[in-house]
Amino acid sequence: MTEQSKIENYDLKLNESAKDSLNEIAKWTYYVSIIGYIAIVLIFSAGLYGLKISYSMRQIGTGMYRIGGNLGILMALLRVAMALIYFYPVYNLNKFSSEMKEAINENDAEMLAASFKYLQNHYKYIGVMTVIISLIYLVLFIR
Repeated sequence: MTEQSKIENYDLKLNESAKDSLNEIAKWTYYVSIIGYIAIVLIFSAGLYGLKISYSMRQIGTGMYRIGGNLGILMALLRVAMALIYFYPVYNLNKFSSEMKEAINENDAEMLAASFKYLQNHYKYIGVMTVIISLIYLVLFIR
């Protein structure tokens, strides 16, 4: 009980070293998120271009062209889905960095807490996706 009340009554203060570290983290996460957005655009564009090529290949004729076209359409749709799945964690990382920079500049504790919520969402999503992908690999390995 006393330990609980000590934690609740304690206001966290950040010294200049901690603020500098958080500011540096915000810069790097912003950089990583911009690279992530660029990768999403490239993956999405490759998927749409592959869809166009595969559909044209499917229209050419019979036999192997039709099979190759169908497989290409499937691969293109997987690329588009991958880009859409990748968007949410990159968005959260970008929001974390922008909120963190603003919280440090304005010395706002509530904004700091909000920025950490975006970071929490980012890592929660990455963790769930890691579990899902691991289970897929496990099922493929067992088969």
